[in-house]
Amino acid sequence: MPAAQHRSPAAVPALPTLGGKKSSYRERVADALRAALIAGELRPGEVYSAPTLAARFGVSATPVREAMLDLVKEGLVDTVPNKGFRVTDVSEKQLDEYTHVRALVEIPTVVELARTADPVSLEALRPAAREIVRAAVAGDLVAYVDADTRFHLGLLALAGNAHLVEVVGDLRGRSRLYGLTALLEAGRLLASAEEHLELLDALVARDEEAVREVMTRHIGHVRGLWAARQPRPDARQPRPDAR
Repeated sequence: MPAAQHRSPAAVPALPTLGGKKSSYRERVADALRAALIAGELRPGEVYSAPTLAARFGVSATPVREAMLDLVKEGLVDTVPNKGFRVTDVSEKQLDEYTHVRALVEIPTVVELARTADPVSLEALRPAAREIVRAAVAGDLVAYVDADTRFHLGLLALAGNAHLVEVVGDLRGRSRLYGLTALLEAGRLLASAEEHLELLDALVARDEEAVREVMTRHIGHVRGLWAARQPRPDARQPRPDAR
C-alpha cells in the first residue's frame, strides 16, 4: 500500500509523558519519539538523524540522540553509523502475538474493574478519554497515542498490579498503529476515539457484559490498525475470541 500522505506534526514544546508518569526531559523526549513510532509518523526502514528529529519536535539534538539510544535498547530502532537511526519493522506474527497477549491480560482485568473500581477513580480518567477524542478531531496522531496510552495504563493501574501495567506498556510501545492515518483520512478515527468514553460509561454503570464487548471490539480494532499498514488479501480475519 502506498504510504499515506499526511501533514507532519507540529513542534511539540510540551512533550507528552506516556502513562502520565513524571519523568526526566530525556524520558519525555523518548516518550514523544515512541508516540510518533506507535502512531506511524516515523516509518519502518526509514533512517532519521537526530538533528532532523530535533527540529521536528522543537527540541535540541542531544536529548533526541540520547532518547533514541534508549529506543535502541527497546528494539524500536537500530543505529546506522554516521547517518542516524532506522525504525525497525514488526512482523505479522508478532502483531498477532501482541494482540493475543493484550486480550488475555486486558479484557478480564478491565471487566473485573466493573465490579471493583472506585467510581471516582474511573471518572478521573474521563479527561484523558476526552483528550483522545479532541486529538482525533484535530488529526494529531501523536497526541492521540499519548492520551490513549495514559488512559489505558491508568485504567489498568486501578487493578493494583504494577507488573501488569508494565507488561502492557511494553506491548503498546512495541506496536505500530500505521492504520491511524488511514482511519483519520477516512473520517473514522473519531468513532474509534469515542470507544474510550463508551468504555468508561459501561464501567461506571457496572455493566460487565458491556465492558467485555467494548474491550473485545476495541482490541480487535487495534489489530485492524496494525494490519492496515499492509493489506493482505489472503489474510485470515482474527476470531472474536482471539482478539
